[in-house]
Amino acid sequence: MCELYSKQDTLALRRKHIGPSCKVFFAADPVKIVRAQRQYMFDERGDQYLDCINNVAHVGHCHPEVVKAALEQMEALNTNSRFLHDNIVEYARRLSATLPEKLSVCYFTNSGAYHGHLSSLIEISPYKFRKGKDVKKEFVHVAPAPDTYRGKYREDHADPANAYADEVKEIIEKAHNSGRKIAAFIAESMQSCGGQIIPPAGYFQKVAEYVHRAGGVFIADEVQVGFGRVGKHFWSFQMQGEDFVPDIVTMGKPMGNGHPMACVVTTKEIAEAFSSSGMEYFNTYGGNPVSSAIGLAVLNVIENEDLQGNATRVGDYLTELLNKQKAKHTLIGDIRGIGLFIGIDLVKDRQERTPATDEAQHVIYKMKEKRVLLSADGPHRNVLKIKPPMCFTEEDAKFMVDQLDEILTVLEEAIGAKSESVISENTPCRAKMPNEAHSELLGEGASDPRENPGQKRNGLCTDKHSLLSKRLKT
Repeated sequence: MCELYSKQDTLALRRKHIGPSCKVFFAADPVKIVRAQRQYMFDERGDQYLDCINNVAHVGHCHPEVVKAALEQMEALNTNSRFLHDNIVEYARRLSATLPEKLSVCYFTNSGAYHGHLSSLIEISPYKFRKGKDVKKEFVHVAPAPDTYRGKYREDHADPANAYADEVKEIIEKAHNSGRKIAAFIAESMQSCGGQIIPPAGYFQKVAEYVHRAGGVFIADEVQVGFGRVGKHFWSFQMQGEDFVPDIVTMGKPMGNGHPMACVVTTKEIAEAFSSSGMEYFNTYGGNPVSSAIGLAVLNVIENEDLQGNATRVGDYLTELLNKQKAKHTLIGDIRGIGLFIGIDLVKDRQERTPATDEAQHVIYKMKEKRVLLSADGPHRNVLKIKPPMCFTEEDAKFMVDQLDEILTVLEEAIGAKSESVISENTPCRAKMPNEAHSELLGEGASDPRENPGQKRNGLCTDKHSLLSKRLKT
């Protein structure tokens, strides 16, 4: 594919014309991607990268069936959903069939925005309001993330699900005592930017019980983790068991395999209550014929290529390989996940579970040099996120882990050989890294140098209360 500009010219034009709050991956040395196919991306030089982070290209970059569906429908018609058309109703029917029976009414939108750009959504997202200057609103209540590795109730607790749910119960009681009511509880079915957190079984059931008793509804956010990524189930909330059904489900990102589409699915009762308010819902592009055709193609590919089965098979194999690496490398504190949604929690000290933030940034840049794209997230930016296209293979998994093994081996040898030379009494939580490794790492930091330091999320001494958490809104 022909480039319009050199990489440096593209960077210069981006800095000039694209808002500075719009960040790029690997800001210290961005990758310029010009094409992609299935689980591989290619830069302007033709170098191939293994994509381990693009959950948006769910069934694989530029999947021919998805491209064909888009082209054929675009050649025939694209218009808004106020005109009668089969695609939107067929897609709604197919989508509803993947969900519990009572979740049967769809509201389509044209963006899979994860944390939202409206103030009303930013206000209920700790991921957003804790990065900016806004403070938590009085009608928002943040519950502890149900993290059994680094959270308040850990894997040695007798019943972490109930313990974390009781925290929600206490929040509800405090809200009632302050004269407030509960509108809704919203949570990712599995936390992604929160550090690949898998809620303990039974947690959602108890939370839903308390929220319903208070008159609120339960909203499950499947934007990052839906559409079969966990393998055994089509939706991540289904891991909690058949006795748990949310009142509202939000979905997006993988829904269109890169095409902008998203949806809110709810019950007939809630939809009728919304309608009776007198408010009409209309989205110019939501559910248009082209988007619906693409969505149908994605569902077909998931089924025809058994991508749920692949997520289970490859995910289990990858987890097995990573657990072997955990036994070998002291920097790995925890391996957690299910299907093709896996987190590698890097720590400086396994007993203290101190987040290895600098080391994580070092690893993702070194992986990029080896043509493997990973990212680090979580409240301390120390969790390596693995959420590749669903066509990811066992060979891909082995290649990725082999590169990670090499990088961790070199890094741990460097740390072990010269750790004493960089310990400072004034900075007790800094990485115990050799001077040259630490200098190199700081030079490769993923943060944009123009970024406001007060908004950075990868500091080593981050307050433990900045954990990305569940949200209650009153």
